[in-house]
Amino acid sequence: MSRQKSICVYCGSKVGKNPVHAESAQLLGELLAQRKIRMVYGGGSIGLMGVTARAAMGAGGHVVGVITQHLEELEVGLKGVSMRHIEATMHARKMRMFEMSDGFIALPGGSGTLEEIAEILSWHQIGLHNKPCVLLNNTGYWDPLVQMLHTMRDQGYLTPAGPDYFHLARTVEDAVDYVEQHATRAIDTTRAVDAKRS
Repeated sequence: MSRQKSICVYCGSKVGKNPVHAESAQLLGELLAQRKIRMVYGGGSIGLMGVTARAAMGAGGHVVGVITQHLEELEVGLKGVSMRHIEATMHARKMRMFEMSDGFIALPGGSGTLEEIAEILSWHQIGLHNKPCVLLNNTGYWDPLVQMLHTMRDQGYLTPAGPDYFHLARTVEDAVDYVEQHATRAIDTTRAVDAKRS
């Protein structure tokens, strides 16, 4: 029997001003459940995080929330998920999410979401992993980031293939399809240990 695939969802702790983003989060959660893909996320009950997780749970999906003790004490964690991990630090939280996931899908979000996907790109660039990462870009939200990545490349600060690491998905289905087709846990575990210490 093949093991259950896991996709990490990065997204905002706010729903934002564009209702399409919340609609997309709802669709993503439902689709992950329908395809029997485990959802790994930051454990929150608010914003797009809460929308996606509740949609997956409501459709019978398996949801893993990874949250810090600090956020848990602020009572923003979502109860009722299939599994919860409470980590001491944000660094430990992100590493746990990374280790549990076959790939990543980023919905719109703020500085936290941006930091998460930037770290995934950085680790990819130095060979820590080869897991697929998708930016759901059905509203053009990530266009400025893509332009910045091209500027980094053109100015010599990013490898030529750097901007192409992120797959830009125009639909929720495309996002999930891409991760499913390219998912792998092929990772140099000795170098991953170094990432834990950084």
